[in-house]
Amino acid sequence: MLCFSAEGTDNIWTGLHYWPISAGMGLLLSLLLLVVWFRWHYGKHSYIVNALVAMKKYRFLIQQLVNRDFKAKYKRSILGVFWSFLNPLLMMMVQYFVFSTIFKSDVPNFAAYLIIGTVMFNFFSESCSMTLGSILGNAGLITKVYMPKYIYPLTRTMSSMVNLVISLLPLMIVCLATGVQFRKATVLALYFFICLVIFCLGLGMLLATSMVFFRDTQFLWGVLSMMWMYATPIFYPEKILPDNLRLVLQINPLYHFLKNARMCILEGISPEPVIYFQCLMIAFAMLLVGAVVFYKNQDKFVLYL
Repeated sequence: MLCFSAEGTDNIWTGLHYWPISAGMGLLLSLLLLVVWFRWHYGKHSYIVNALVAMKKYRFLIQQLVNRDFKAKYKRSILGVFWSFLNPLLMMMVQYFVFSTIFKSDVPNFAAYLIIGTVMFNFFSESCSMTLGSILGNAGLITKVYMPKYIYPLTRTMSSMVNLVISLLPLMIVCLATGVQFRKATVLALYFFICLVIFCLGLGMLLATSMVFFRDTQFLWGVLSMMWMYATPIFYPEKILPDNLRLVLQINPLYHFLKNARMCILEGISPEPVIYFQCLMIAFAMLLVGAVVFYKNQDKFVLYL
């Protein structure tokens, strides 16, 4: 009988050059912001600056719309805002019972694994569902008061962000209760939450535009969101999928946000720098598509309200 052991290090190029790559990405972002500022300073048209100026100009109305949407959700509810804290916990407990006792999931620290997926998908579902009807739901304001129309889907997304922030508290409680050790890399999970917010805003603007012209969008979205939930490893490990379905994960933006957020929280390690760039590009690509479609059709909204 021959017994031996071997160990070694598998060096990844991006890992060896982590900080130079991160510094390069930060420099590119700084140059982009500098170019935008110079264009605005010399009177050239800039959509980014115009959007920021409009948000500052209408900040009071934005605040009122966010407060209205948030309060309307819990109107005449006994527990009120506490549901934002309780809802992810209850969903996690039900799914934990089903998939840890009936279907026997072998995921390490399944409770924390599950609540991270639940919190992120709940925000995605709620944000897109609320933004879907943002234009139709504010038809009275749109036809009587002038303000940039993109503010309506923006305020719905911001209202959902309030629930997301509250939901982070039970997420932390479950992680601490199940023995997850928070390390420095845990903070990096916030980056992927921000990417998710940007992605949801872009998709919400696209859905809101479609809803104005095609009222069947709300029913189609209900089916699509359910398919999206099962196509995302929220309550099951990704390794159970056969190789011919791996493509479904790779083209699923939520999978990338969720996988890397779990890596930062549960494993306490940072993904490769290229992953940060990839997730940011996915989020901004969706935002760009949604913003362009919304901008091209916003003048026609009043004809269909």
